[in-house]
Amino acid sequence: MLEWPASVQPLFIGGTLLWSGGLKCLGRSARRSAERSALPSLVGEGRALAAYRLTGVLELALAAVLLLPPAYAAEAVAAAVLGVGFLGYLTYAKVAAPDSSCGCLSKRRTPVTWRSFARAGLVTAAALLGTQADAWWAGGLGAGAAVLLVAEVAALLALSPEADGLWLLPLRRLRIRMRHPLADRSFEMPLESSLQQLLASPAYRQVSPLLRSGLRETWDEEDTRILCYTAEYEGTAATAVFAVPLRHYLPEEIRVALVDESSESTLLVGV
Repeated sequence: MLEWPASVQPLFIGGTLLWSGGLKCLGRSARRSAERSALPSLVGEGRALAAYRLTGVLELALAAVLLLPPAYAAEAVAAAVLGVGFLGYLTYAKVAAPDSSCGCLSKRRTPVTWRSFARAGLVTAAALLGTQADAWWAGGLGAGAAVLLVAEVAALLALSPEADGLWLLPLRRLRIRMRHPLADRSFEMPLESSLQQLLASPAYRQVSPLLRSGLRETWDEEDTRILCYTAEYEGTAATAVFAVPLRHYLPEEIRVALVDESSESTLLVGV
């Protein structure tokens, strides 16, 4: 029952190691990635780059053995041992160098998190399953194997912060476009946001010399937030009433009026 799932695991593991090893050996940012990793703490700063590239060479060599015929159980065993080694390294990095970068699958700085452990665990589990294979992976290819490989690759990408730009960020942008967060009328716009917009407006700059208090009163009217301040205009006590767009940042559209509350007359209408 495990024959065909096991037989295609070398393809998944080999592809993953090809990606990881190629980055370590051929990537232009290998030196920086090595310096950001936990290797300087583990082997010393002077040997960090050599250890980083040596790991890449081992990964590429094992990838070639896994991808090329014939198939041997020892190949998957070696991959499993390497996976356990990765888990050990991640544990060391988390404890001894918590600010270090994983440096596994891209030049991007990615801290060691639960996703790093889960990814290494996925590769190790696939290698352990691959030890049950008794034939080269090409012989086990089929519809079921294709679905399994796609699922494994999807899981690998989901557990790789380095790949977030390929799927997670576009997904977030799509969600924002489809459901704009400000379209929810039940969402209460923070007062601080309105105050920041007010301070950036021409209307506020126009009457700010006349203001004599901090924010005195505020309320919302549909898509407008009213902000009131005490003011003084030509010796007359007044209230400065600002109308601020509630759900859009449009400081140039803010309007102000100075109102004499004793006579309920408007003393000044600003921009």
